[in-house]
Amino acid sequence: MFDVLTVAAIADELNESVLDGRIQKIGLVNATTIAAEVYAHRRRRALVASADSEDPAVWIADRLPSTDPGLITPFGLLLRKYVRGGFLIGIEQPALERVVRLSIVKRLDGHNDQPADDPVEDDLDLEADEDDDDAPWSAGMNRVDLIVEIMGRHSNLILVDDQGTVMESAKRVTARMSRVRPVLPKVQYTMPPPPDKPDPRRLTSASAETLLAGGTPSATLADVLVRGLRGVSPQIGREIAFRLTGNAGVKLGAVSPEATSELARYTRNLFEPLLTRAWQSEVYTQEDVAIGYAAVPLGHLAAIASAEPADSISKAVDALRAVGGETGPRDHAQRRARIVAAIDREREKVSSRLHSLQEQHRRSAKTEQLREWGEMIFAYLWQIQPGDSTLEIDGMTVPLDPALGAKDNAQAYFEEYRKAQRAGQRLPEHIDEAETELSYLQQLRVQAEQAEGFAAIESIRQEFDEHGGGRHLVQEKPGNRSKKQAPRKVTGLTEVSGNTIFIGRSGRENDQVTFDIGGAEDTWLHVRGIPGSHVIIRWLRPADEEDVRAVETAAALAAHYSGSRANGLVEVDVTRRKNVRKIKGAGPGMVTYRNEHTIAVRPRDETSLKAEGRLD
Repeated sequence: MFDVLTVAAIADELNESVLDGRIQKIGLVNATTIAAEVYAHRRRRALVASADSEDPAVWIADRLPSTDPGLITPFGLLLRKYVRGGFLIGIEQPALERVVRLSIVKRLDGHNDQPADDPVEDDLDLEADEDDDDAPWSAGMNRVDLIVEIMGRHSNLILVDDQGTVMESAKRVTARMSRVRPVLPKVQYTMPPPPDKPDPRRLTSASAETLLAGGTPSATLADVLVRGLRGVSPQIGREIAFRLTGNAGVKLGAVSPEATSELARYTRNLFEPLLTRAWQSEVYTQEDVAIGYAAVPLGHLAAIASAEPADSISKAVDALRAVGGETGPRDHAQRRARIVAAIDREREKVSSRLHSLQEQHRRSAKTEQLREWGEMIFAYLWQIQPGDSTLEIDGMTVPLDPALGAKDNAQAYFEEYRKAQRAGQRLPEHIDEAETELSYLQQLRVQAEQAEGFAAIESIRQEFDEHGGGRHLVQEKPGNRSKKQAPRKVTGLTEVSGNTIFIGRSGRENDQVTFDIGGAEDTWLHVRGIPGSHVIIRWLRPADEEDVRAVETAAALAAHYSGSRANGLVEVDVTRRKNVRKIKGAGPGMVTYRNEHTIAVRPRDETSLKAEGRLD
């Protein structure tokens, strides 16, 4: 996570590795990301800076990303003119800010200009342009500052001249967008206004007591720290809470009032590397997949993931970006929330389409009336006079077009009837398809909400992509997206009698559990009328009668892994697997079934069932 500690560690690393280096190449990877090749200390390095709203960052990459020579913007053109061929003479991070200022000097008499960026060599260790590495910075050199602001959706890359005036930026911010701080050419650059909060480096027991007194008991301590202290990110807040109590999500009401002295000490200790520069970067992995990183050791992540030392903070950033961008710890709440939000947007779209189809179907019920009106006109031609607007027969009123003759009115109704009939022929089919798709998305949403761990969430995301809804996941960029995973192996749970229970946690796993793992005579369970997991009991011995206790155990798990998890009693349908059929053309896990009977159970997870002695 790019908090102030990460940015400070990055700034220190840049000072050690690329300060005084020559910027040999620079280009736009996309409209908000730049990549530069810097030659310093007899080595080429790839410096990348991104102002992407979802994934802002600055780091030294293992390889220089491919730039887009066809992407021409005013910002990109000025980078070529004032930065390429220049020397990086200063790198600084304002205290407690997620800002890095890169100062570049370049002679503008054409001495340092070079052709457009060449294809990037794979080996960044090759030596090049050694004579230029020692070029003197003398009179006639022009200075600019490239300011990298890493602030979520407000992130930006800003080129500023030696008078502090904005030359151009990756994102222009008009006065209408921000009255406090517009970012436009010829406007004086100002730093983001610092929040009026205490400095965590100087937190005392008294100020910690004041901070806690302003929070509500139901709020988490981490949230109180984020809101109350300058430069404290959610990750830092969780770590302070963990160091103080052993629980990263502890509520403020559970924190002892006498703990303020320790709270202040732990907070100051965490920010101490800002003074000592003693960084200890680590990458945290679950299931051999990187799920987080930090510039200092974090106990709350090490408690739920494997901690691996990184050679530098840039190496740690690279490790996480290689698996598709930054994710949160443990339950990856932010990543899960983005997927759930995208599924919701797709559900709204399908629901709107279904409503439109149903409206068309209701209107099509009047189709027969058009035919009847046409037939009535023909039957009573002799009663219709030129210019009549209606035909009244046996209490029925048939509208007429006064401009048309009687026969033409009848023909008009017959033609309208034929058109409506053609349009309505496939409406029931389209309605069924939309209803099935909506049910599938509801199932996928439940599974996304309940997914735990990176692999499970990634499996849901890939399934959503295959469905076609992944276009809504705007934070997933092709260059950062992880490779498609093979289907996860579904691990069975052993019921106390020796039978094995398998649970699908995604649509693809539901298909796998039901049609690959389950045998024809095995028992299949699913919550009645609610999205949820497919559950199979693979019997240790074929039996004519099912073990009631085993079925109740599996049903409790089916209830837990469903949209009715929070309910007291949940109805679960039970049938033989041979009675389950996949819906043709529907999404993964969509089935029909018959010959079921229904039981009511309370939802139970694996832990509680093991504690009750129902699972080994």
